[in-house]
Amino acid sequence: MQVHQILKLKHNDGVITLKPDQSISDAARLLEENRIGSVVVTEDGTTPLGILSERDIVFALAKQGAVCLEQKASDLMTADPVTCTRHDRADDILRQMTEGRFRHMPVVNDKNQMVGLITQGDVVKARLSELSMEKEALESMIMGL
Repeated sequence: MQVHQILKLKHNDGVITLKPDQSISDAARLLEENRIGSVVVTEDGTTPLGILSERDIVFALAKQGAVCLEQKASDLMTADPVTCTRHDRADDILRQMTEGRFRHMPVVNDKNQMVGLITQGDVVKARLSELSMEKEALESMIMGL
């Protein structure tokens, strides 16, 4: 399965973004309002500069206390995020996420413009669906249907 197939399965393929100079408090509000685990930090709405996750915020709170909520997104984001394209294979994406210990990956076109965001959960859900279809096909073959 390829990334473009997974993006089609998502109910909402929009990417929630934040400008680098917006506060961590703004980021936390966006995460809560949209019930998501990360926001992409971008100046122009299309070029990913970084990713700010709930984990980044929790770690900063643990180290610095509530004062971190006034910092800028660019202060806590993971800069230069790993990206993928619509044509990358889901298995490869899952491997990258597992090895890199991250759960969110912007999908970009050949001009490095975001066309979506894929999560570890999206990939696992798609893979489970694919395995289920394969199982049903094999059972049908065995039963001679």
